Amino acid sequence: MLKKLKPHIPELFLIASVIYYWALTANLLNPFAIGLLAVLAYQIVNKKATFGLIISITVIALTLFLVLALFSELSEFDVANQNYTNLLIFGILYLGTNLVLGGTMLVKYLKQKMI
Repeated sequence: MLKKLKPHIPELFLIASVIYYWALTANLLNPFAIGLLAVLAYQIVNKKATFGLIISITVIALTLFLVLALFSELSEFDVANQNYTNLLIFGILYLGTNLVLGGTMLVKYLKQKMI
């Protein structure tokens, strides 16, 4: 079972992230979340290399933008208190995981495209 899921870990992580985002919004019919889930589900089912490359490059680019947003938010703290530490730790872990899994997707679909 785990061997079947292992190649889809980046996509499953992104699906979990979208579901978490959707849960945080007050809108049950969130068109962005529905669209993102549909795109990721389509990719898991069809495994298109070009589409996977587009998704992975988009994830990497948006994550790098969010890294800049994290640094901007951290620069607003006058002192390094508990909120600063929590934001720093969660931001680094979440954004680092996004970058690693986005890179994993990129390599996976580049290899698939080259074959």
